[in-house]
Amino acid sequence: MTYVSPVTLTAHGIKLEPLAHEHEAGLSAAAADGELWNLRVTSVPTPAETRGFIDTALKSREEGHRFAFAVIDEASGIVLGTTSYHDILPDENRVEIGHTWYAKRAQRTHINTTCKLLLLEHAFDTLGCNVVGWRTDNFNYASQRAIERLGAKKDGVIRGHKLRCDGTIRDTVMYSLHKGEWSEVRAHLNYLLDQPRS
Repeated sequence: MTYVSPVTLTAHGIKLEPLAHEHEAGLSAAAADGELWNLRVTSVPTPAETRGFIDTALKSREEGHRFAFAVIDEASGIVLGTTSYHDILPDENRVEIGHTWYAKRAQRTHINTTCKLLLLEHAFDTLGCNVVGWRTDNFNYASQRAIERLGAKKDGVIRGHKLRCDGTIRDTVMYSLHKGEWSEVRAHLNYLLDQPRS
């Protein structure tokens, strides 16, 4: 039995469903909204690379260390982006959340908060995780602010940790949230999502 079984999660008009080849066109269109592959501090596929991106995610799911979701607008069925559990460690009851990106029009909206609420609820309440982690590029300040807004704590920086898509080597900023902190974070995220949206 795999640690993360296929599941569809929904809230606030957003649906997370297991990433599949049927999402290829929608995912490619989401990446094209803002030409996200040109961002130095993320790893977003070009339209020509989208099938390979999905293939890699599916292979990682078979191997048990990553489970990718398509982020979908429930009302329209439009794919807005993707997010994943990764570095899944069943013995430690730990997952990380990452490989996350959204179409430009979906950024700075309630969508990221909703996705994180869904993933954290499933991780802590269903999977029984002790800790959920995040990692991001040391120059991806927007990602760091978003993670910190969730209530995660900064664990530290791994220097010279990973290659960027442009071939330079990044430092990686690590964050985590422990199960004892989850009830307060859940209340905070629900409060944010209950605020009026324009």
